[in-house]
Amino acid sequence: MEDEPFWRRKTLEQMTRAEWESLCDGCGKCCLHKIDFVDTGEVAFTRVACKMLDLKSCRCSDYENRHDYVPDCVRLTPKRVRTVDWLPSTCAYRLVAEGKGLAWWHPLVSGDPNTVHEAGISARGRAIRETARTRLERNIVTWID
Repeated sequence: MEDEPFWRRKTLEQMTRAEWESLCDGCGKCCLHKIDFVDTGEVAFTRVACKMLDLKSCRCSDYENRHDYVPDCVRLTPKRVRTVDWLPSTCAYRLVAEGKGLAWWHPLVSGDPNTVHEAGISARGRAIRETARTRLERNIVTWID
């Protein structure tokens, strides 16, 4: 059992901070603006990135201080992972919470942080920077599941 990876041996609550942070695959999808249709309960992803998302690495450009720049940036917790409806089906936090394994392209499995991009899972090359003229509803995408 000890040779099992931590994400198979531990619950989200049991993980160390380093283990928790390493679950992020760097896809950048959770850092894309979403539209919450209150009347239908649906959530639509857009290709419009948070201003803190580095469009090439698909990582936050200042993760530790992000709330200084984006006060409503969502901090994922084990409880929140189990209750939000907008985490993509490929998200490692969601997969672990559901008792599922990680995909071959996840950096913890592949050993390479670029496999998430090579597999076409990330927002790299598909996300855009928000401008004053950006209309979210014109930038809804279907490539995020």
